[in-house]
Amino acid sequence: MSCFEVPATFSIANDVAKYFAIIPAMFMLAIPQLATLNIMGLATPGSAILSALIFNAIIIPLLIPIAIKGVKYRPMGADSILRRNLLVYGLGGVIAPFAGIKLIDLALSMTGLF
Repeated sequence: MSCFEVPATFSIANDVAKYFAIIPAMFMLAIPQLATLNIMGLATPGSAILSALIFNAIIIPLLIPIAIKGVKYRPMGADSILRRNLLVYGLGGVIAPFAGIKLIDLALSMTGLF
């Protein structure tokens, strides 16, 4: 696995999770049926977008060392390597943004800005 595949797997999964935060928030006023997609229960559309933006600004620099270092080579079959990396980086890339964006949204809503 090349040094770019791990951050790419995480980044793609990360983007999918961020879309669940941003898209329902952006269109909730125009299309009220999208409120059911607001599974994160974010405070306002503005705080949802700002939370996703702040999360992205934090997570991207944290991925740079992983991309530079790469992953340690282990003599394993391609199927087991793919399964492991999808589980660790793919699932982690979906769970981390949900938790991170929600925490940032809570912090923003407690400040009273949104």
